[in-house]
Amino acid sequence: MAEAMYWKEITVQWGESDPFGLVYYPRITAWFNDTEHDFFRTIGYPIDQMIRCDRTTFVMGEIHFRFIGPAAYGDRVATTITLTKIGERTLHWACKARNAVTGAPVTEGKATRVYARINEDGTLNSAVIPEAMRKAMLQSGQLSHLRQNIEKEPEYRHKASAVSQARARKRGRAR
Repeated sequence: MAEAMYWKEITVQWGESDPFGLVYYPRITAWFNDTEHDFFRTIGYPIDQMIRCDRTTFVMGEIHFRFIGPAAYGDRVATTITLTKIGERTLHWACKARNAVTGAPVTEGKATRVYARINEDGTLNSAVIPEAMRKAMLQSGQLSHLRQNIEKEPEYRHKASAVSQARARKRGRAR
């Protein structure tokens, strides 16, 4: 399986760790949850819209994280999620966090998410992950699922700067 990967840089907030840089477990979970939500937003499936419009979401099935090294207030941390397996109804993520400046590991672990339909009474039933969503996840590096040709859009074309235009003219005369 082609692995989907997404990363995000965060800043450790006051109260997320103790004075020795031991990050509180619920905060580690929140870091990766936020990273995953950003991933879904990026591929065109914002979780808030899924809940509101489709009455679906991904719920936590199982998590396991282990503390490796410190992250103190103000530290920048890069969180990474890698999709290691996609089941009919589940996603399996490998999760890592490193100090964004030093590269020192902070935590690593794994998380299993279950795709679920939200019933009228608020209960959940697992559901099959839609093929379009599955395809978007697996093609996330290419972002082809967005069906955009940004390079053809006039507002995204950048005019060459005066310096680069002068260099191009100069190269043309030198030939």
